[in-house]
Amino acid sequence: MPDRLPPGQRAVRGWPVLHEGPVPRFDPARWRLRVWGAVSREVELDWPAFQALPRVERTRDWHCVTTWSRLDVRWGGVALRPLLDRAGPRPEARHALVHAFDALGYTASLPLADLLHPDNLLATHHDGEPLPPEHGGPVRLVVHHLYAWKSVKWVWGVEVLDRPARGYWEERGYHDRGDPWAEERTHR
Repeated sequence: MPDRLPPGQRAVRGWPVLHEGPVPRFDPARWRLRVWGAVSREVELDWPAFQALPRVERTRDWHCVTTWSRLDVRWGGVALRPLLDRAGPRPEARHALVHAFDALGYTASLPLADLLHPDNLLATHHDGEPLPPEHGGPVRLVVHHLYAWKSVKWVWGVEVLDRPARGYWEERGYHDRGDPWAEERTHR
């Protein structure tokens, strides 16, 4: 197991619930997923259109900046890259802010190369069951290779940018990238 745990991490069996603010209520009639910004065409999907997209499953280890790791986490949902390809990021696109539907206006910033990693998905399921609201349901971004704060809960939008930007935790001192293997927890 040590080769699967980044420095400073410990394996856990449970799944701690961590987030700022209250859990938002999901209304499928009002839910939209939007991709905009430095793209050739904006994409907006309602809940039925999103549910109709091809489904994928990924099983990967997942690491939280608070030092816990879960091994062999099984997610189901929609691959992120084909969705962004549909919007057509422009040549100058280098970064993204992923937006959460919550009272805080939560965002996480990612270099576009990290966001488009082939393992990433917009998860709707965990271990074969619908993703519970306290863990980001109905839709959560899952970025396996970075700390879990980059895996935004309650996703409603991806804003593609031509420059870096800081999200909620990055503004509060967390590292801009968040690579668990390099222990990129905070700005140094």
